[in-house]
Amino acid sequence: MSRALGVVAGIAVLAGLALVGLGFFPVDLSPAAPVPSPAPETLAASPPPSPPAAASPSASPRPAPPVLRLTGPVATKGSGRFEYAATGGPVRGRSGTLVRYRVAVEQGAGEDVAEFGAAVDRALGHARSWTAGGMRMQWVPRGTPHDFTVHLATRETAGRLCAAGGVNITVRGRPYTSCRVGGSVIINLDRWRLSVDHFVAANVPLALYRDYVVNHEVGHQLGHRHELCPGRGRPAPVMMQQTLGLKGCTANPWPFLNGHRYAGPLK
Repeated sequence: MSRALGVVAGIAVLAGLALVGLGFFPVDLSPAAPVPSPAPETLAASPPPSPPAAASPSASPRPAPPVLRLTGPVATKGSGRFEYAATGGPVRGRSGTLVRYRVAVEQGAGEDVAEFGAAVDRALGHARSWTAGGMRMQWVPRGTPHDFTVHLATRETAGRLCAAGGVNITVRGRPYTSCRVGGSVIINLDRWRLSVDHFVAANVPLALYRDYVVNHEVGHQLGHRHELCPGRGRPAPVMMQQTLGLKGCTANPWPFLNGHRYAGPLK
């Protein structure tokens, strides 16, 4: 070997040692041995979320008490003229003779005629009302042929209209009850807003009294007479004068109960 080749070989050896000292190694190009897959990791199940704490009884909303009578002044006298509803409702009942009625509110009574009509429609359209007995009824708008009219009148006007038809609705010197005369059912505004004391004392909702007074007076229009309480603790017949007292019966606004006409002895 020449001196020059010896020098080159020496330099190469020194360079290899330097690479080893710096941590560099030759790359192995042979196929890599398979790396074993790690054992599957077992995940601890997360605890289920805690259910929300139950509200304390004191936090539960309480149902609103029923409205027994309305507050505020009640008009005692109106204009004597009536506003008739411009709207109507569907036919109530499935079969039988169709009876049509209008609704009207005295001007100055402070009541909305459409709202009054809707309340009358609900009362007469109920499944236990007169339509349960083979009759259909329909609230019709003004200007439409009709069989009778349901009027809401102040007590002075109600007293005058009822007296003109031969019915005295006065109690303790004041027009108190409602009536039916001719083709008019007259509902006393005092009763519509205030119910009666014995209903209020028994926590009977005003809505139930309204259903009663409509069905009672329309019952007269349909030809039914006054009836009496059939026994203490039993429901009052709708044709009983419940406005004047329950006589041991319980308040009931419907002419049909349990699918049958419910009645008491004739008065």
